[in-house]
Amino acid sequence: MHQALLVPEVLLEIFAYVSPTQTTSTQKVLAALARTCKIFHEPAMDLLWTEIHGLEPLLGCVARLHPLIYHSGIRWHQPWAKGVEPLSAHEAHQFLRHSSRIRTLNINCEHPHLLSVIPTEACIFPRLKSLSLTTVYLNLFLPHMLHRCHLLGVDEGLRSFVTRCIALEDLCIYTPAWYQVDSIANEMSLLSDRIHWCTRLVTLSCPMLDWATWKHLSHLPTLLNLEIQQGCNDPPSLSKRDIVNLSFLNITSLLFQDLYDPAYIITVMQHSEFPSLKEFEFNARYISPEDAEQLFHALSRCKACRTLEEITICSFDEEYRVPPNSEPLTPIPHFLCFTQLRSLRLTFRNSHIHLDNDMLLQAMSTWPHICALEINNSASYAPSSKISLRGLFTALGLCPELHTLRISINLATIDIDPDAEPIQHTSLRSLALNLSVSQIANAETIACIIYAWLPRVNQVRNPYGLNWVKVNRYLGSLGRPTVPYVKRASYKN
Repeated sequence: MHQALLVPEVLLEIFAYVSPTQTTSTQKVLAALARTCKIFHEPAMDLLWTEIHGLEPLLGCVARLHPLIYHSGIRWHQPWAKGVEPLSAHEAHQFLRHSSRIRTLNINCEHPHLLSVIPTEACIFPRLKSLSLTTVYLNLFLPHMLHRCHLLGVDEGLRSFVTRCIALEDLCIYTPAWYQVDSIANEMSLLSDRIHWCTRLVTLSCPMLDWATWKHLSHLPTLLNLEIQQGCNDPPSLSKRDIVNLSFLNITSLLFQDLYDPAYIITVMQHSEFPSLKEFEFNARYISPEDAEQLFHALSRCKACRTLEEITICSFDEEYRVPPNSEPLTPIPHFLCFTQLRSLRLTFRNSHIHLDNDMLLQAMSTWPHICALEINNSASYAPSSKISLRGLFTALGLCPELHTLRISINLATIDIDPDAEPIQHTSLRSLALNLSVSQIANAETIACIIYAWLPRVNQVRNPYGLNWVKVNRYLGSLGRPTVPYVKRASYKN
């Protein structure tokens, strides 16, 4: 054996390269290495047990339980642990044989009665760094140096949780949308109270918070990433006398997911500043045109003009209808202040976003670093597009880094000379155009223009119909490899 293999650090580097991810095949490789020789055993076992999904691998070390877990043939809907006696003191030692090696633990099943012999607050995973589980196990699995925790639900276990995990940096708490409203109110009160104890958070993902907790988070210098999931139809109420202007100095990522009632979040945005913000995402089941305009305005006023790089706003429920004569949404003028913008993705299933040649040209000249621009209008609400081929290619000349574009276009007339010397845009790779007219007048001419001006585009994607099939076929005949077209009823992100 080479002398280099006697150095533990060298072995760990080699084994980590052999098994970069935890899959069944890599686990078999690590198990084989552990059996090869004494020198290989410890480092291979450390990597083999680094990440564990469920308690079954640990319970499988108990001689009595091993055949039940791995050789019983019990179907998935018949829990193997039903009726099984708890661990004895001797079996608890077998269960804990490898617990000190585990760094990441994910538990998606519950067998708490099996572990009743283990004392409360025993901290049986002393080197654990990342934890995902239901709160029933909290008292057993909380080392003081835990950095990441993903909890499925909120209960009284949170009281000891935040005081024990003094090094907690990443906290994710998920509350299912089907919880009873009364239960949600109680849990939100407990959650807000406990978060006040978390003073080192870097990343927080949780349900809606009350205003006092928002104020606490604004004074937390370590907080960089914040994600709020509404998860219910009854958000916390805001009293006007409690609302004060807040400044979140260091937050770089702000995400709002699965919102039923966006008015609460819009109020928060209207009274908050995020001078370091780089990423903003707002995902609502439905947002009215009035609320949408308020959101655009609030975002433009949050002091992130020099930092914001990514904006994603989505309203995806098509069941909500707005009057046919409603004014189109105008987000682009609000976002022109974000000179560092690299990605703008807007999806409104029940509204239309106004965009014309002049506005597109102004946007591209204001966003020189833009890489992705996707504006997904509702097919049923979109009037005739104001963007022509000339307007499209003129704007493309101002954004050399753009690689993804999705907008509506009007090809009723072709307003550029197909035989003119093309100005090629070499970075654009993904092009999705939604026609505002039912057919393309001259598919072959359009294909020749795209072939000459956009050398890296091999097809035009259109989520709402077959209008671009002929164009893509002509692109293929010109030498561009095309992807087979699959018709879809509607586009989904």
